[in-house]
Formats: sequence, C-alpha cells, structure tokens
Amino acid sequence: MATARVTTVTLREMKDRSERISMLTAYDYPIARLLDEAGIEVILVGDSLAMVGLGYETTLPVTMEEMLHHVRAVSRGVKRALLVADMPFGSFQASVEDGVRNAGRFLKEAGAQAVKLEGGREVADLTRRLTSVGIPVMGHLGLTPQMVHQFGGFKVQGRTAAAAERLREDALLLEEAGVFALVLEGIPWQVAEVITTELRIPTIGIGAGSSCDGQVLVTNDLLGLFDDFTPKFVKRYANLKETIAAAFTRYRQEVKAGEYPGPEHAFRLDDGEVRRWQEQLDRRRRQVKTLGRG
Repeated sequence: MATARVTTVTLREMKDRSERISMLTAYDYPIARLLDEAGIEVILVGDSLAMVGLGYETTLPVTMEEMLHHVRAVSRGVKRALLVADMPFGSFQASVEDGVRNAGRFLKEAGAQAVKLEGGREVADLTRRLTSVGIPVMGHLGLTPQMVHQFGGFKVQGRTAAAAERLREDALLLEEAGVFALVLEGIPWQVAEVITTELRIPTIGIGAGSSCDGQVLVTNDLLGLFDDFTPKFVKRYANLKETIAAAFTRYRQEVKAGEYPGPEHAFRLDDGEVRRWQEQLDRRRRQVKTLGRG
C-alpha cells in the first residue's frame, strides 16, 4: 500500500488511470486513524456528524464550532489520506465572505486540506473565490441533505429528464468553477454515469450507482452503529451495534456478580511494603488510642 500523502492531484491521476477512489467519514481520532491505516484515500468529516454523532434529526443544526472540534480530532489521526471538512448549513449561504472566512478556519485552525460544499450553480461564485485563495473545494450534487426541507425529505433527485439535465449542467459549472471532485448522492445511476463520463474531475458516488470514479459511505452506517434509518444504498460490513451492546450487558452482569475486576486486573503492594505499612498503621492506632485516654 502506498504511503505518499493523497492530494487533490492524486485523485485526478486516479481517475485518469481508472483507479477507484475510496472515501469514508470520520468524526474522532480512533476511527480516523483506522481509516488512514486501512488505506482509505479520502476522509470526510461530514455534517452527517449531526445525526450519527450528536443525535440531531437532520444535518442542519450542527455548527461551525462543533465541526471544527471534530475536524481537529480527526486530523490528529490522519497521516496519509486527504482530509475534507464539510461546510455546515449556515456557514456559507449568507455571503461569499462568510464562506471564505469559515472555509479558511477549517484549513488554518483544524488541519483540513479541503472543504466540501453542497449545491450547484448557486455555489459556483463561492467555489471560484475559494479556489482562487488556495482552498480546494469538493462539490456535492443530488440529494444534498442541507436542502432536506426544500426537497420534502431525503428523496432521490434527478428522476426526470429535466432534473437530470440540470444536474449535468450544474456538474459542468462546478468543474469550471474549480472543484477538484464531485460527490453525487441519491441520483439514478444513468445520470451519474453520464456526468462521470463528461467530467475530467473524479466523481464520488453515494447512492449513485457503480459508474462513479469512487464511492463514499457514512462509516457509522457501514459498521452498523446507526440504524435510525438505513438508506437503500448502504451496505453493512459489520454489525457493531449488537457487538457493543452485548459487551455492555456482559460488563454490567460481571460487575453485579462481583466477577469483575478479578485478581488479574488488580495491582498489589510488595509483601515487604505491606508489612511496613501495617506497622505504620498499628503505631498510629496506638497513638490515637493513647491520646483518647489522655
């Protein structure tokens, strides 16, 4: 497995030689380190943190400060992968200036190498500005969770010819604006295939079929840790929720039964130190007893 740092150029080169790109989310140091050591090329601190990590019903409530906190933690565990930070809802919609300021914080304060923006033509100007000042941008089209209320829920996008064409146009506009890669979420595979073929930059699919240049999943979904709902496109590679729950139950049972901790989990004084300590205790007890009589 290669050990060189993955960059935006690396991803473009991977597309050119038809090498698939793997991307997963991380929200803390231990998982980030495991993903990095497994050779995952791109690690995303997604605003999915809001739902799978912080318990919100949508991605909308997560704040810049919460995102920065988790990006910092993840960056400490990443040595090789390209680290991308999601721009949360409200951090860039008000103005280009807000977007530049907040994106810069992810690189300057938290150690990210790039940011991800949800949206199409409406974020093209911000994308141009960010790339012009040295902040790499990953785009995100299709089922963009920050638009959940406008979409009327987490619904597949691009189901009509007109909607598919708009997605294709937005993809080309974002490429022209300077994005180095494009996430395609929750769209028909035929639409993703056309976009992937027409773009020079790599596409990363999530619920967009197998024709994309790479794939991304929310790690908590992949591991079976989050089951409030399971999108059709998710494949569970483990069921850690059951494993962890069983471990918690067994721990409680052993504590209640006095089985844990056992002798092998305890520390001990050397026999000589025990004797010396016992002698000290005996002297103090005699002194207390003598004072009590006085």
